[in-house]
Amino acid sequence: MDVADAIRSRRTHKQFGSEPVSEETLRELLELARYAPNHHLTQPWRFRVLGPQTRRRIEELAGEKEARKLQRAPTLVLATAALSGDPLTDEEDLHASAAAVYAVLLGATARGLASYWRTPTCFRDPLVRGVLGLGEDERMVGLIHLGPRLSEPPDKHRLSIDDVLTVLP
Repeated sequence: MDVADAIRSRRTHKQFGSEPVSEETLRELLELARYAPNHHLTQPWRFRVLGPQTRRRIEELAGEKEARKLQRAPTLVLATAALSGDPLTDEEDLHASAAAVYAVLLGATARGLASYWRTPTCFRDPLVRGVLGLGEDERMVGLIHLGPRLSEPPDKHRLSIDDVLTVLP
């Protein structure tokens, strides 16, 4: 699959098969993230694969409704940005980390996997942050849900290029 096809065919999946993504495939996907554009090469992205014990603990803390959402996918990867405290650098590093997450999603699409980028509110809770080992200098960028595809979500309406493009003189 070429890049344009991966971009156009990437979808948000909310249904997944039960088989976890292999460690080898996860490493390949996260390896792609390392190539995201990044000013001054600060490489702020950090990834944590949530194992069964961590997932259970977070589900307990998050409550039943959120636990059901966390159980949708067999593989969960938390993406964060390590921040420096400098407001401009931190803003750039958050954007770079978001680009890294998108690289993971595109890589998953190219491999025929289902994916979903979420930012669960419970991951801002100090107790959940503690379970995840997040320091004060780390900001959540997203929780990446990964797993086998069960279906193909429909296309969503997108604005036309003329609706989003302005050519300045």
